[in-house]
Amino acid sequence: MEEKHEECGVFGVYSQETRNVAHTVYYGLYALQHRGQESSGIAVSYADKISYYKGMGLVADVFADGMLDKLPEGDIAIGHVRYSTTGASQLLNAQPVVFTGKCGKIAVAHNGNLTNTKQLRDEMLAKNAVFQTSIDSEVIAVFINSLSGGDILTGVKRACPKFKGSYALVIMTTDKLIAVRDPYGIRPLCIGTIDNDVIVASETCALDAVGANFLRDVKPGEIVVIDSEGMRSFMMDGVPEKSSMCIFEYVYFARHDSVLDGYSVYEARREAGRLLARNYPVEADIVAGVPDSGNVAARGYSEESGLPFVEALARNRYVGRTFIQPDQSQRENSLSVKMNALRGNVRGKRVVLIDDSIVRGTTMRKIIKMLRDAGATEVHIRICSPIIKHPCHLGIDIQTYSQLIGAYKDEEQICESLGADSVRYLTIDLLLATCSGAKTGFCLGCFNGEYPYSMHDYEADKLKLE
Repeated sequence: MEEKHEECGVFGVYSQETRNVAHTVYYGLYALQHRGQESSGIAVSYADKISYYKGMGLVADVFADGMLDKLPEGDIAIGHVRYSTTGASQLLNAQPVVFTGKCGKIAVAHNGNLTNTKQLRDEMLAKNAVFQTSIDSEVIAVFINSLSGGDILTGVKRACPKFKGSYALVIMTTDKLIAVRDPYGIRPLCIGTIDNDVIVASETCALDAVGANFLRDVKPGEIVVIDSEGMRSFMMDGVPEKSSMCIFEYVYFARHDSVLDGYSVYEARREAGRLLARNYPVEADIVAGVPDSGNVAARGYSEESGLPFVEALARNRYVGRTFIQPDQSQRENSLSVKMNALRGNVRGKRVVLIDDSIVRGTTMRKIIKMLRDAGATEVHIRICSPIIKHPCHLGIDIQTYSQLIGAYKDEEQICESLGADSVRYLTIDLLLATCSGAKTGFCLGCFNGEYPYSMHDYEADKLKLE
């Protein structure tokens, strides 16, 4: 739970009329709140200007006290919810990034993480560029502006080949909304319509939240321009034949009611539970999920095994995802506030507990102790993904090998470390089978060390491990 850091969520709207487009973005961001809880922001285009507001905290808190209504009516707006994968957790780094450049007023919101941010920043600093933040998203915006020659589409086409890493972008000028997805499609991005308006969002659940109909996913390497001429599509040069969406979108990041690249997140997670029951059965009395991410898979396990699905952990729904808190001590201390064991459901029972993954193991260790203290006689852990053995720098903030229990322990050693009666993980092949209906390839780098981009510059910690 708290052991994986989210990336971000983006949302944009292009309307045929001037209205309260900020309200549409607000509800879209609300539906994407699970993707980032550190900060949020909305920018609105109106009368050849861009007005924006952003702040630290949840969407509802940032735009409380009438702040949403202070944004002007307009015809284009974009928004962002953030977890910091690059750059500190502070207001200065909140998005959208808004500035005046060669193309006039521009706003950029970014989901993902570039791996060559330092090189790009140094290149622009050598050309006397000035940066106000420490985030890679500003580097993206500065590069697009510098290469635009006054035309935003030209800037996007010229800049994107220089970016390495993951990026799903919504870009706004005073007359255009542009959606961009990196050539490997590592982060999701989709398009919907409502009446004559066009919506761009990280997930389909955000389209549902504003009453929009799903139109299609943005293709890997695609640039979609929405303006008074309608919707136009441009493809980057050299797009790989095989895409590489981060498979953790299905395992954990995306909301379970979303559909990514043609396949239901809910179905992927339910199938994960079924495969765990089929391949790693155990004699037990009940099956439960770690809320909320493990519940769908736990139901799948129950359907396949015949064990009753029972809630073993009660979750305080007024506490945000604990891993979103950037300070480790905050994350660990908030677990007891976030959930508690249901003693009446687990006392005297052999429990199968389903979770999406284990990163450091600190939270799972505490949950197992919590269940034992509540009277569970056995606790068997079943994980909906393989052992995480490698860092990720493409949107999950697992930066070093030393953060990963799976980097230096095998399944049996992890079991002993956690204090469980048994621990079993899905294999990579079984994980891929859960997503067999998706129209995409996958990045499995955190499991097998094979990434779409070279990560040699980020492996210094591996020496410490060895």
